[in-house]
Amino acid sequence: MAAIHITDIEAAINFWRDRKPSPDGITLAPELRALAEVYALMVFHHEDEVDEVGFPSEAWAAWLVWYHGTPDTPCIAICSTSQGDDECKGCGRSFDEVQHWPAMSPAEKRSTWRRITVQGSAWRFNKYAERAREAEHVWPDDDAAEAASDPSA
Repeated sequence: MAAIHITDIEAAINFWRDRKPSPDGITLAPELRALAEVYALMVFHHEDEVDEVGFPSEAWAAWLVWYHGTPDTPCIAICSTSQGDDECKGCGRSFDEVQHWPAMSPAEKRSTWRRITVQGSAWRFNKYAERAREAEHVWPDDDAAEAASDPSA
């Protein structure tokens, strides 16, 4: 099983802080409390990853809401694994990661995202970074693009 990195927990916490801010500066939304408990234990035990197995159900549900708002795939439609490369020059994933992406768990996908982001050598992060950013605004369903193409709107 894959592990969830502390930076993903932090991102989920910040997502929920924006979505459900504290009314009095003290009270936390249930999603924030659940994620904050996991985060606090990670900090206390000096851990930078937590296994998805055993993740508290409330924190897992809150993390998944954040996760579903992130881009699903790092693909930028320039796949060199189809040309025989072991690692895609476009997105940085291995051939196996590209092939098995649809079957990977959310934690496995985030682990892959973290690895390719830290490496930063894929074209997604240099040559074609602008193209990747544009694709993230369009995928999976861009409401504005749909509204613009709808003649009845």
